[in-house]
Amino acid sequence: MRELARHTKTRTAGRFRWGHWVAVVAYAGLIFYLSAQPQPPEAVETVLQALGDRVLHAVEYGVLSVLCYRAFGYAAGAWAATRAVTLAIVASIGYGITDEIHQAFVPLRDADPADVFMDAIGATVAVLFWSQLVEPVKAED
Repeated sequence: MRELARHTKTRTAGRFRWGHWVAVVAYAGLIFYLSAQPQPPEAVETVLQALGDRVLHAVEYGVLSVLCYRAFGYAAGAWAATRAVTLAIVASIGYGITDEIHQAFVPLRDADPADVFMDAIGATVAVLFWSQLVEPVKAED
């Protein structure tokens, strides 16, 4: 019975966990790498053709916002845990803006404000869904 109780405890915020931040940095690095390519790799090109550029941006930054939410919620202390949704949205949109600036300097790529808009939509929808229905963060007392 104790074993079951240990596995079903509600996760709480407050302890610093490197793994959450490593996931954010690794995923942001993947976004940066793909943005630095003059043409997307073949696998990404296939997804682009199937979904379209705008949907891909929404999904891409939706994933980033959920990773940020989990990092702020579980690995940045109680203050950040109580503001994890807002911090995740702001961080994701901020990264989206810097990504578009970065693309302005990549040959055959351009900066598009509409991409940032879709990044913001995807980040907001995903983190609100995740925080309300999948994994609400509860700050430690």
